[in-house]
Amino acid sequence: MLRRVADETTGNRRGRRSREEILDVAARIMAERGYAATSLSVLSRETGLPKSAVYHHFRSKAGLLSAVMARGAEEFFAAMRRAQAGGPEGGTPRERLTWYLLRTGEVFLARPEFLRLHLLLIMSTEAAEAEVDGIIEQVRQDGRAHMNRMIAASFAPEGEAIAQAVADQLDYFGIAGFDGAFVALQAEPERDLAAQMRLLAEAMAALGEARAAALRAAAPSGGGEG
Repeated sequence: MLRRVADETTGNRRGRRSREEILDVAARIMAERGYAATSLSVLSRETGLPKSAVYHHFRSKAGLLSAVMARGAEEFFAAMRRAQAGGPEGGTPRERLTWYLLRTGEVFLARPEFLRLHLLLIMSTEAAEAEVDGIIEQVRQDGRAHMNRMIAASFAPEGEAIAQAVADQLDYFGIAGFDGAFVALQAEPERDLAAQMRLLAEAMAALGEARAAALRAAAPSGGGEG
């Protein structure tokens, strides 16, 4: 009886390892080649596991992509939370934004495969074909919400209402800046992403400060909560 339990435990651990290995290899190859060009034969060759292992763990190639994106998103946003824990203290909106964007850039560089695959799926019809467009949309929504929180925190001394108004106006612009910087880095990997993040922070801070000034001027009391 004890031996059977031990065998089952060992088998479960081996199964988890094979599942994670398939996910690791699939994430890398799909980010390099795209979803359509990633065949089960290639995955089998790269992992040393039979094609049946993919079907056993994920039921289909589309199911594998769903699992790759779900795990990638979970790990990416967890890394973002760790990198930005605490947040900057004091300083100007530009200095605070620079701190946030530099930390975000570091996470981007540490997890390029997830971001590359994410953008490849956005710019093709593969997401809809693989029925993962819902996951892609959720990642975009979560990313924009995270950007919104970073901007609002950077402008917090202006008061909650103004800080939120600035964040609501600039979150899409911030995401577009990140996307563009990451895509440009694929073409010119020698570029310094940190330098681009500092420029993006400068541009966003200037726009946000102009928006905050306009809101303060429009407020009846002239206070910071207008």
